[in-house]
Amino acid sequence: MSPLPIKIKRLTEVPGFSPPAYMSTGAAGMDLCAALERPVQIRPLERALVPCGFSMELPEGYEAQVRPRSGLAIRHGLTCLNSPGTIDADYRGEVKVLLINHGAEPFALKRGDRIAQMVVAPV
Repeated sequence: MSPLPIKIKRLTEVPGFSPPAYMSTGAAGMDLCAALERPVQIRPLERALVPCGFSMELPEGYEAQVRPRSGLAIRHGLTCLNSPGTIDADYRGEVKVLLINHGAEPFALKRGDRIAQMVVAPV
């Protein structure tokens, strides 16, 4: 199966920008990274809308699902609040991830941290 044609547009000049990428050959989803100018502290039970620094154009008939990363959840209690979050094929704004800290300690989110995964699927 050939990869879907997904057009990615960089929206940030933040150094170290990481576009969405599959981190292994068997990965179901692409990792999404935080495109932050400075670190953000997410306190327990606090929410944060985190920019990913890109917009995209999906093929018609597809959606992108934003899902939590299990490692962040198990180690820090950090997860996506609206999960799975749906990005429609006609959405052209910046991709952002809504995170919540269910852990007992504040979490310091830094530029380039992998915060979620994005799975592209037919509608």
